[in-house]
Amino acid sequence: MIPPAFEYHRPTDLASAVGLLAQLGDEARVIAGGHSLIPMMKLRMAEPAHLVDLQAVAELKEISVAADHVHIGAMVTQSDLITHDGLARAIPLLREAALQIADPQVRYVGTVGGNVANGDPGNDMPGLMQCLNATFTLTGPAGSRDVAARDFYHGLYSTDRADDEILTRITIRVAAGGYAYEKQKRKIGDYATAAAAVLLTRQGGTVATASIAMTNLSDMPVWSQAAADALVGTDCGTDAVTTAVAAMLADIDPQADNRGPIEFKRHVAGVILARAIARAWSRA
Repeated sequence: MIPPAFEYHRPTDLASAVGLLAQLGDEARVIAGGHSLIPMMKLRMAEPAHLVDLQAVAELKEISVAADHVHIGAMVTQSDLITHDGLARAIPLLREAALQIADPQVRYVGTVGGNVANGDPGNDMPGLMQCLNATFTLTGPAGSRDVAARDFYHGLYSTDRADDEILTRITIRVAAGGYAYEKQKRKIGDYATAAAAVLLTRQGGTVATASIAMTNLSDMPVWSQAAADALVGTDCGTDAVTTAVAAMLADIDPQADNRGPIEFKRHVAGVILARAIARAWSRA
């Protein structure tokens, strides 16, 4: 289908973009890469009267890597995550996950900010950012504020971002340890049937810290503290992994759809998480 008519705006700085949202109110939507919004407009599921395109806002495309943290602008693309060597050295989990998103054509245009901001539980980055304990910076007429990724998602397409705010930056602390992003999908380019992001650190022969997040297994990304806690103090043996998987399964709420029935999704989630734990432990 063809989307309804709309006015197109292309600000060149963040202040202008925020000003447009304040001026246009509920009739305006921000567009980044467009992979979520444009299909919804074509299906008439979204009918904004104004589109505010952020492609010309250069300050939103910056990546900075410091000794203990990284800043990622909201308009950084998935391809940028893959090709930025400094970022990949600091947080290799980002590159590993980005390589499993859609296909190269999508990754060249799709943005990190767009992926995390619209609250689609099928997107890869929301769960990943929860695993990494990232912080989102939101900017609006009243200024900027920071929200933890683990507090940002409220439900299906429901987030902490107000209509007049723009997600402008993602901050992640650099931490050494083992990592893995495992994803099962029907075909290249599809959303995950289930995906798991895992971070582990070890002290001697046991897990010192752990973080686990799951994708597309509820109406929002699932950061499973119980699953992570089940690994801490263990050697990631069979019993520990089984306990962690059981804890994760208690936290998810998958629904039947064209990717399979509920029991199949729960089975896949368990397999994927066990694989991710094993690979993260081997790298820790």
